Amino acid sequence: MKKFSHIDEKGKANMVDVSPKPMQTRTAIARGFIRLQPDTVKLIRENEMKKGDVLTVAEIAGIQAAKKTADLIPLCHPLQITKADVKAVLEDNGVVVTATLKCIGQTGIEMEALTGVNVALLTVYDMCKAVDKQMVIEHVSLLEKTKE
Repeated sequence: MKKFSHIDEKGKANMVDVSPKPMQTRTAIARGFIRLQPDTVKLIRENEMKKGDVLTVAEIAGIQAAKKTADLIPLCHPLQITKADVKAVLEDNGVVVTATLKCIGQTGIEMEALTGVNVALLTVYDMCKAVDKQMVIEHVSLLEKTKE
């Protein structure tokens, strides 16, 4: 059986040593969706939510969250992010959030992209919860990860 990289010889969780790996440019793209009621979409489109500009706040929250990923997920390495782009796009039935993260490092940046998407979606949820009791966050996934 293959040895797990995040488990030490005693079976305890540990952070993988990435020091032997080369520095590479790494990119990850993640996406997710929050399904909203038509009235909620209308309020967002007309910028009439009591908590403010839902899409902009969600994008900023996603960027902030991506930068804090190593503080939130115990075995993630802290990475020096060189690019964090989080876009929230209003559709007829909800909001699509896409996060593109980039770094130059020894390990991937997919957890940062996924964290950015999830927190952006949670921010939409928080800002809309007073008017929409049927919201559903769905289809959060990693679309792509590359290293050069």
